[in-house]
Amino acid sequence: MWLPTNGPAADFTARYLALHQAFYARTLSERDLDDWRARQLRTVLEQVSTGSPFYATLLKDVDLGSVTPGNLEALPFTTKAQLREEMLDVLSRPLTDALFFYETTGTTGTATPCPRDGREIVASNAHISESWSSIFRHHFGDHAPRIGLMGPTEVHSFGDTLGDIARNVGSLNAKIWPYSPVIGFPKALQLMKDLELEVVCCTPGVALTLAKAAEYYGYDLRRDFSVQLLLVTGEMCTPALAHNLETVWGADVYNILYGSQEAFVMATACRNKRMHLSQTNYLIEVVDPETGESHGPRGSGELTVTMLIDGVKPLVRYRTGDAVVIEEPDCDCEMPGDLVRIVGRTLDRLELGGRRFTAGQIETAVMTGVTGSAGYQVVIERDDAGQDRLTVRLELLKGLVEDAAALADAVRARAAEALGVPVTVELSDGLDPIVSTGAFVSWKAARIVDRRSTPDHESRVARKMAANRGYER
Repeated sequence: MWLPTNGPAADFTARYLALHQAFYARTLSERDLDDWRARQLRTVLEQVSTGSPFYATLLKDVDLGSVTPGNLEALPFTTKAQLREEMLDVLSRPLTDALFFYETTGTTGTATPCPRDGREIVASNAHISESWSSIFRHHFGDHAPRIGLMGPTEVHSFGDTLGDIARNVGSLNAKIWPYSPVIGFPKALQLMKDLELEVVCCTPGVALTLAKAAEYYGYDLRRDFSVQLLLVTGEMCTPALAHNLETVWGADVYNILYGSQEAFVMATACRNKRMHLSQTNYLIEVVDPETGESHGPRGSGELTVTMLIDGVKPLVRYRTGDAVVIEEPDCDCEMPGDLVRIVGRTLDRLELGGRRFTAGQIETAVMTGVTGSAGYQVVIERDDAGQDRLTVRLELLKGLVEDAAALADAVRARAAEALGVPVTVELSDGLDPIVSTGAFVSWKAARIVDRRSTPDHESRVARKMAANRGYER
């Protein structure tokens, strides 16, 4: 593992890794963990209130000395809109203290700066390294698998972060982003084959598009490749979609981590395919997405995090915009930390037939029982009587589904029952390329065509991006 060798970051790292190791060894007492959180909260609040122009203004009327992990409601929220407006004024240390400069993708608004220093890199990567080590031991024993990393852009943390994790666990890694103009899908597939890559890390959408590209270029996923694990991240992947990916690739699928450019990696997967929060790095709240009322550290609602690592850009009560369910851990794996399920963005909730559904509920309704599919899209219409109706478009890969008509009938029946509206299923030879834009824009813009209203900004952005997302070159 890379470690800073001198200065304040090195001092922090020594203290942090001792705590981290005790946390994973389960020798860290609840009192010691609480003490760490309280000290780090005080450190972060002092730093942001004096070092960040944005937070100096936001927090000027708050009695910071009275704030504890138990009364975070005394602090105002930080929102994505504020990060876009304030840009570098959110930073509470000089930019020159950072080791990496990243940005959000900027597809739906201004790209916001997300620099990271040594403290943030060590603390975030430590949890991912534990996750990968556990999963790889479970699947490969002492063998260090060869890994293909398929990250989105040059100024995204994906390649650097997961490249470091691969090094931490002793694995060869190849960065082969198939949408890169240098690599492309033909070269990515060739490298996967020639290097006999055993693990591929990418978004669910890229995994599906890779499968279609492999079919297009004459590869057989099982015969020509050595992939045993798909580690997916970057967009929602329900258990139903993960199961479908397993039937397509003949590989085990892990929804490997949950995070963002702004807040780093907040949860990591265990060998049981459950997600555990990185609770040494954050104070967690679940808040009502409509009212902002805090339900505390567990329950259902919008995930809000206060970062405990006093790096370049710690965020206070940051509303992630993601709908989650957080529960006490009851897992027999090596990973500590509360369990979290990501059920979609709060903005991706939809009303159907007078009921409101999360993105996860819709994807589960559509994909449960589906195998051999290269993707799906949902079209929502309203008939003359004012009733909502769904059309589910499914693309099936050749030779993987014995009775496509029976599968379509089963999807129609299950989705209609789960969503409470009439459903039609269409089997498609090729879906609209917009479905591949999910990780860049949103699940809703990529997967939903809502003809009850005019396209919103995200849908227009996704449509424009889709024009350059093909693999036939």
